Amino acid sequence: MTKMSIRKLRDAIDKLDGKIIATLNRRTKLAISIGKLKAKLKKSVYMPDRESQIYKHIKKVNRGPLNNETLQAIYREIMSGTLMLQKPLRVAYLGPRATFTHLAALKKFGAQVEHIGLQNITDVFSEVERDNCDYGVVPVENSIEGAVNHTLDMMVDSDLKICAEVLLDISHNLLANCPIKNIKKVYSNPQVFGQCRIWLETNLPGCELIEVSSTTKAAEIAARQRCAAALASSLAARIYKLKMIASSIEDSPHNVTRFLVIGKKESNPTGQDKTSVVFSVKDRVGALHDMLSSFKAEKINLTKIESRPSKKKVWDYYFFMDFEGHICEKKVQKALAQLEKKCHFLKILGSYPQFL
Repeated sequence: MTKMSIRKLRDAIDKLDGKIIATLNRRTKLAISIGKLKAKLKKSVYMPDRESQIYKHIKKVNRGPLNNETLQAIYREIMSGTLMLQKPLRVAYLGPRATFTHLAALKKFGAQVEHIGLQNITDVFSEVERDNCDYGVVPVENSIEGAVNHTLDMMVDSDLKICAEVLLDISHNLLANCPIKNIKKVYSNPQVFGQCRIWLETNLPGCELIEVSSTTKAAEIAARQRCAAALASSLAARIYKLKMIASSIEDSPHNVTRFLVIGKKESNPTGQDKTSVVFSVKDRVGALHDMLSSFKAEKINLTKIESRPSKKKVWDYYFFMDFEGHICEKKVQKALAQLEKKCHFLKILGSYPQFL
């Protein structure tokens, strides 16, 4: 009786699968037709605002038992496959494979587009500027370590725009092909060692910590050496065939890195957007306060402000600022117009959907 019930339920699932596949293919044909219209209008096939609308719609209509995160992951791959049918999409990221920037690129664009791992952040910007890649993914800040200064510096001089953002929960793992008691060396990059300091001191006292360029490089080295381990991602463990000796060993459970998607096209407004700018202030008492007063007057919420030396003059600084709203909104335009009157330099880095 039980076997017959299971068979009937599986038959029902098979029938539903057939309907799902047929529906997905109909959806894909519609998306391909949209892609042809975009090509005539010379619009990008990837539209961050449309992506945001789809994810919002999923949350609105979902009644479970699948949660929103699961459905979003499913739709990410559906959209990824559709994008490749509309136009082969190339996405540059700070490589090599299995770095956290690679994981962020996969989270944003899915696995079906072509992901190009590059050696440094400058190369990511260059490949997109030269049209060798359609978009780039670069880290901009970590909740523990702070800003990624190289990315901020590149944004000042580059003509590329911020199109979207990605937030990634960072989890570090101890990977090796030997028992933990046999580990003599641990490889990783300096930032990761800093984020796992307490765990390492408690569980691997006396081990040699060797700094390398990336967590992926650490996994590659550990896979070749005896009595060696790496602090890296679970994806690196799969790629380099290392065992997960310990997982989630970061000292803080709230370790999040924010990544930017950079490209040449502006993002359309969604009603839930963020704008990033960079500006320099005149050297006088209260200058920064005066710069920000127009945003308070327009009731615009500032979400971040970060300073960096301009490298052009001693004690001259750039200020990077994020705030809620889109550049097309009148109150944002009014606040920026007031800001521009008071500063030496102002550049709009992009308006884009807030991460959902």
